[in-house]
Amino acid sequence: MILTVTALYTGLFLILLLALAASVVRRRLRGQVSLGDGGDAALRQAIRAHGNAAEYVPIVLISLSVLENMGTSAVLLHLYGGVFFLGRLLHAWGLAQPQGVSNARKGGILLTWLVMLAMAVQLIWKALLHMLY
Repeated sequence: MILTVTALYTGLFLILLLALAASVVRRRLRGQVSLGDGGDAALRQAIRAHGNAAEYVPIVLISLSVLENMGTSAVLLHLYGGVFFLGRLLHAWGLAQPQGVSNARKGGILLTWLVMLAMAVQLIWKALLHMLY
C-alpha cells in the first residue's frame, strides 16, 4: 500500500522542522553561540520550539502511517494530519512570542494532544478488533 496521505504530512512536517531548525541556527549565528543557549532567551525559545516539534512529530507520523495502512479513510487521516499540523504551527508561533505562555501555544498543545488521543483510541480499537477476528 502506498501511504500518500502520510507522505503529504511527512513532507509538510519536514518543512516545518527545517524552518524551526533554521530559526535556531539564525539565532546561534546572531549571538555567536555554538552550544547551548548562551543565556539568550530568544535562542532558548527557538531551541525549545524545534525540540518540541521533534518530540511530537515522529510518533504522530508513525501513527498516521499505521492508521493509513490499516485502511482508515483519507478524510479522517487528513483531519488528523491537518489539525495536528495546525496545532504544531500554533505551538511554534506561540512559543516564539516574547511573553510567557501564549494562547496560541496553549491552543497548539491542546490540538496536538486531542489528535494524539483520538489516534491512540482508534489504533487500540482497530488492533483489538483485528486480534478478535
